[in-house]
Amino acid sequence: MSEQAPREILVTGGGRGIGRAIALRFAEAGARVFVNFFVNREAAEKTARDVELRGGTAHLLQADLKEPAEIRRLVAEVERRAGRLDVLVSNAASGVLRDGLELSPKQWDWVLATNARALLILAQDAARLMTSGGRIIALSSLGSQRVIPGYTAVGVSKAALETLTRYLAVELAAKGITVNTVSAGAVETDVWRMMPEGTAALAAIRARTPGGALVTPEAIADVVFFLASPAAQAIQGQVLTVDGGYSLLA
Repeated sequence: MSEQAPREILVTGGGRGIGRAIALRFAEAGARVFVNFFVNREAAEKTARDVELRGGTAHLLQADLKEPAEIRRLVAEVERRAGRLDVLVSNAASGVLRDGLELSPKQWDWVLATNARALLILAQDAARLMTSGGRIIALSSLGSQRVIPGYTAVGVSKAALETLTRYLAVELAAKGITVNTVSAGAVETDVWRMMPEGTAALAAIRARTPGGALVTPEAIADVVFFLASPAAQAIQGQVLTVDGGYSLLA
């Protein structure tokens, strides 16, 4: 592959929020971005249009990532269209806000399958399409390490994702493929507006953050873009926290 060849990027959950910002960041570098979505086609179509306006090429791919067959179909479509994959960004996530003692087995399985198992199956299929220099980057959150009320299933799923990052990194290192995770602090997205007291919680997090500002989707996207660059080849199996310093305080 020549230095000038556009990179092939798959961003799961790429229609909104952090996923959208990541898709647009790679578009600015002229990449072909496969924007995965599950339900909100309208948002994904807008992201695809904006990818094109930023200088990239966009393809929309719908898939339910809690279904292994859907993941395999998704990666097969990338292979059919591009023949290879340079960067996989496993961003899509789902969840239910309940304490552990209130969770049903169905809710538990749904969250773990979408947030943790999806990375495993995506990596298994995506690695086949990658050569040395390939990148797998997942998105996590502070709930993987800290106890957040009502966040049991999501927090555990993110902890599993972070551990899986380390195992995959070791297994894929010989191929020159790096696997890392970005643990994002609170980002003002639509999810917070759907949560009870979400606006108040964001205000409290903003006040507690040393710099007095929330992390933006664009800031997260910049870190993901760096991890996908040649400069990050020696970063392997790491979880990079991007939260403006929020987690530093006792």
